[in-house]
Amino acid sequence: MTRSRTALTSAVALLTALAPLTAPPALAATPSATAPAVLAVSDPGFEQGGRGWEFTSGAGTATNNPHAGARLAYLDAGRDMKVSQTVTATGRGAYLVSAWIATGGPGGRYALRVNGTLAASAELPPSADYRRHTLGPVTLVPGDRLEIAFESGEGWVNADDVMVSPATAVPRVASSDPEVTAMFDWAAGKANSWVHLPGTEGPLNADERQTGGAGTGVYAPSYWAGYANRSGYYSRDTAHQLSGAAALGLHAENKAMLRAFASSATAEHAYYPVWALNFDNRTYLSIDYRRPDLFVREVPAVFELVQKAEEAYRWTGDRSYLDDPALWEFYRHATEEFVALHDGRKDNGSRVRVAEGTGKGIFQGVASYNEQSDEPLTEAGDAIGSQYQAYRAMASLARAKGDTGLAADFARRARELKRYFNSEWSGTGSGADMVRGYTTDGKPLTGWGKENSWFMPMKGIVDPGARREAYLDYIEEQTAGAGRPDNIEALTYLPDTFFANGRPDAAWAWMRHVYAERDVQHVNSRQGTNGDYPEVSFALVGQTVQGLLGVTPDAPARALSTQSRLPADMEWLAIEDLRIGDSVFALRHDGTHRSTLTHASGAGVHTWEARFPGAGRTVTVDGAVRPSTTKVVDGTAYTVVRVKVAPGRTVTAEAR
Repeated sequence: MTRSRTALTSAVALLTALAPLTAPPALAATPSATAPAVLAVSDPGFEQGGRGWEFTSGAGTATNNPHAGARLAYLDAGRDMKVSQTVTATGRGAYLVSAWIATGGPGGRYALRVNGTLAASAELPPSADYRRHTLGPVTLVPGDRLEIAFESGEGWVNADDVMVSPATAVPRVASSDPEVTAMFDWAAGKANSWVHLPGTEGPLNADERQTGGAGTGVYAPSYWAGYANRSGYYSRDTAHQLSGAAALGLHAENKAMLRAFASSATAEHAYYPVWALNFDNRTYLSIDYRRPDLFVREVPAVFELVQKAEEAYRWTGDRSYLDDPALWEFYRHATEEFVALHDGRKDNGSRVRVAEGTGKGIFQGVASYNEQSDEPLTEAGDAIGSQYQAYRAMASLARAKGDTGLAADFARRARELKRYFNSEWSGTGSGADMVRGYTTDGKPLTGWGKENSWFMPMKGIVDPGARREAYLDYIEEQTAGAGRPDNIEALTYLPDTFFANGRPDAAWAWMRHVYAERDVQHVNSRQGTNGDYPEVSFALVGQTVQGLLGVTPDAPARALSTQSRLPADMEWLAIEDLRIGDSVFALRHDGTHRSTLTHASGAGVHTWEARFPGAGRTVTVDGAVRPSTTKVVDGTAYTVVRVKVAPGRTVTAEAR
């Protein structure tokens, strides 16, 4: 038997209704140089009646419970029933294979076989709601035959929407705390399973109303960043997932997606990038785009994409982040023309400009990421904080490009905006009384604003000191009680907020909470579980590497800095196979007093800046006392030692 349908079927119908009134322009896609050969699965969503699949008796396709589109594969309860497809590899590669599966009882199995030999399998737990299961990696060479099989159990089995991903070489984590190891293993594998294999053909414009999509396209380098029942990636999600993707080596995907957004930020769009694109990196996702003056747009995303492009440059050292005209012009438009065009409702004086929303809803341009609020915001804490970071990123990018004048100008703009925020914009109150936005009639808003509250300290625009600490206390109080957001993707920002402000115990507690909620049904039931929201896994990867381990890459300068942010109850944490630029590193922190870096492989010597909390500490390097300096970062003093680490060398720095 089969069960009544969930999410994706209804999505296709909806997207047709919201097709753009004017066709958006085509965007150039950036090919991936390292992706394995295409491994094409025939009829992965069973929309063509199972073409290419084999069915035993008691198995077939049906229409009553699809995950997406109009059809699914089913197996009745009982023994020896099977739905399978065998694909012949045409090139070399390592692959993950995912599928959405629902079951009416235990005993079913999902399996991969290579040339007849079992390569990977999973016993399917009872779950009447669809969950996404991933197997692999499996490594194939030309001529290998990969069988994808769903096998019956004590209850019915429904399967749908098979997806093949390239298996990347993910870092490995070990720790005194087994929970962080299990968390990272789960998150890295889950995030990798959301990556599209370039050249794969798939649906376009699928969502909850048009679940099978409207036509098909050839997918470019990209990964899922948004609802799992929509065939695209979102600017807000992409920005939050980029650091985790970078830690997993998804640099071609990050650049292609950033470039697609950058290319859409045209004068016709008032220099807003579109809110979402399909996985072909060309077609605007129609549920969010109707015409050039009617599409979803939120002010913080414009600035976050600039900040994240600078971060991607530091991970890779790829000069196209500086030299690609589409990317560079986007940075300039976002931090200049965009700000000028969208400033005017509130008087911010003569020294600064603050980009504003209309207060009229997401299709007219809103000031804040907080879509659950009906406040008619014109300026918001998350937007001004993101604008500050975009100015800092622009200064860094201009400096790297060799334009010292432009770099100095944007560094000045960042300082002026931060000064204005702390002296005027945010008011004089503390905690619940700090201003976190302004309405279209100029009224300041205090109290709890979710994203427009926690983004302010997360983006570093709040001056360090008692006022910032009081506001962090207020955030902790709200998120521990009635102010906690219902959607898991909002909670994924809280570790970032607390790591950035010297509260690793609170950050780790929120990482644990997000991980513990991974099997809970998402508040949007069509999405699936919380763990099947892509942002969850990508964020946990990034928060392990840049949060707990405190890694800040600087590939262009052949440098990196680290600072242990381990919580009090974690004795040590280590990572291997972390790739920065053309080098591979291993790092271990023992508490906050000892760090060990191995430059496992690479083309040149790197400078390691090891940071330890507190000023004036004595630091040894491989047992010998070394000169150190004190460095103040956002109000916190660190003792810093800099060491040259050649490929093949391991160095231990310890602070006393």
